[in-house]
Amino acid sequence: MRILVTGAAGFIGHQVCVVLREAGHDVVATDALLASAHGAAPAVPAGVHQLDVRDAAELEHVLDGVDVVSHQAAVVGAGVSQQDAPAYAAHNDLGTATLLAAMVRTGCTRLVLASSMVVYGDGRYRSAVLGSVEPAPRDPADLARGEFDPRCPATGDPLSWEPVDEDAPMRPRSTYAASKVAQEHYALAWAAATGGSVTALRYHNVYGPEMPRDTPYSGVAAIFRSALEAGEAPRVFEDGRQMRDFVHVSDVAAANLAAIERPLAGFVPLNICSGHPIAVGEVAGLLTSARGGPSPVVTGEFRPGDVRHIVASPQRAREVLGFTAGVAPAQGLAEFAFAPLRAAASQGPPSA
Repeated sequence: MRILVTGAAGFIGHQVCVVLREAGHDVVATDALLASAHGAAPAVPAGVHQLDVRDAAELEHVLDGVDVVSHQAAVVGAGVSQQDAPAYAAHNDLGTATLLAAMVRTGCTRLVLASSMVVYGDGRYRSAVLGSVEPAPRDPADLARGEFDPRCPATGDPLSWEPVDEDAPMRPRSTYAASKVAQEHYALAWAAATGGSVTALRYHNVYGPEMPRDTPYSGVAAIFRSALEAGEAPRVFEDGRQMRDFVHVSDVAAANLAAIERPLAGFVPLNICSGHPIAVGEVAGLLTSARGGPSPVVTGEFRPGDVRHIVASPQRAREVLGFTAGVAPAQGLAEFAFAPLRAAASQGPPSA
């Protein structure tokens, strides 16, 4: 098949291109090469067309003969401040809408969308007394006292977390999350109106070789890794017991290949995760043990908008795509401790 990959010079997009080509597909690779991610004057990687997905005319040109679009292009990260909101809306929301409109004009009817676990906001919780509970937002006063877990409204006891499936409601808690929800909604409306198909892959915490070095927009695994490289102790927020799912970039690329080669009708969201929940403090500990660096420091610090636990259920992706992650976090993070990272080239926050 002929496949257009947007964001092809990025951390995940590059790996997607590699596995698609290895599987024998014809890949059309594009990337806007934004300064915020690639530096002020980045060299255009071999085989990549420099293209902003908001450029409708250029999109029509590269979509010629394309069977499937793998849409990886996005401004990523939680955002440093609300001043970043116009950039997220411009690149993620408008970019996706422009791409979908160009697909209609060129007759391309299949989209694999890079979405994210952030669309859920906080995770799913259970009370021993009430069963499934939607907790109230965490009180900053509780957080300042080191009381990080959401509480049962009936007893005041800490709630336990449960895996989140794809039917959970969307409650974005950051500008980035709001833009990923918007991408999904545009894609859902496009599929309903055109009869096209969308597989929305909700990535959980992705890590692996060539991950960008420490920037305000980096994932926590890269931030911990960068601290250790500098001979510093990783700084773990809250009490380190917040639960996540860390999925290796090779598994994310494999999920994209599966989604491209196994068409699904309509709009189908899928969690892409390892299926092995792990505490953030444990991530820091695994990296520290592998490198022999300074022990992690649990700071008790917290950030507004951070969620306590968000852990995915991998069941639906396994059932409909036949996808199961092959790299467990204990193995992958130990290897990541010495994996090459992408040089820090960021030129500050993204611009619209």
